[in-house]
Amino acid sequence: MILRSWMFVPGDSEKKLGKGASLGADALILDLEDSVVDSRKPVARKMVCDYLKSADRSISQLWVRMNPLDGPHALLDLAGVIQGRPDGFFLPKAEHALDTELLGNYLDVLETEHGFDVGSTKVLSLATETAAAMLNINSYTEVNSRVVAISWGAEDLSAALGASSNSDEHGNLTPPYVLARTQCLVAAYACGVQAVDTAFTNFKDDDGLRKTCSDARRDGFLGKIAIHPAQVAPINEAFMPNVAEIEHARAVVDLFAQNPDEGTLSLDGKMLDKPHLTQAERVLKIARQFSG
Repeated sequence: MILRSWMFVPGDSEKKLGKGASLGADALILDLEDSVVDSRKPVARKMVCDYLKSADRSISQLWVRMNPLDGPHALLDLAGVIQGRPDGFFLPKAEHALDTELLGNYLDVLETEHGFDVGSTKVLSLATETAAAMLNINSYTEVNSRVVAISWGAEDLSAALGASSNSDEHGNLTPPYVLARTQCLVAAYACGVQAVDTAFTNFKDDDGLRKTCSDARRDGFLGKIAIHPAQVAPINEAFMPNVAEIEHARAVVDLFAQNPDEGTLSLDGKMLDKPHLTQAERVLKIARQFSG
């Protein structure tokens, strides 16, 4: 299943948790990491677990952003919310694909302990948030089978690198963060999982959000993280094929179906081969999932 919009919700905010079902996001990310101070993390775990047990999942999947594996909160996060059966965990500051294996081992134990299907809890790896992670991105050729998506983070990476900003005076990403974005995209496809673009932090800049969504979808990302409710609808729209794209994809698929012995065909004056068929099939798959 493709998830277009991933909306962060602070795990210790009763008000914001209460609005979660109305946001229309494909996935809510109930946050136990950056938006929750250390003294509130036990409270947040209890609130998130209770929310997981009672929330309506007919609109949004429910994920949890845990704390980093090398810190004191990670195991407490996992043990504290697993009874709520989250759809998955965001793994922040992952520094190697092996971190997904370690998280998978922890989840194997917890799912077994609680009688859940082993492997049912999925993982999204935030794969470029530290300097070491950038050096180890080539490890993402194989990941734990629980991993269904990979994303990247400009804000944490810029802090890790001591940068004064991750963008130039025109608002464009500077080279280190263009590299992180590209590495995330390539790593996701190397693993056969979804590539999810990072958040656009200026939530009042609607035009900027739409441009980053358009650029991300053009390059191969299948969804984007949101940090404000107003960002959800534009993200959902941007990552949904439009009518013209769907019609063109159908024409491509039909043309190859009608000519099964041909490897190269022509449509509207343009030459088509296997990569065009693959992309057309991907467009139709997304359209079918979200039809209606």
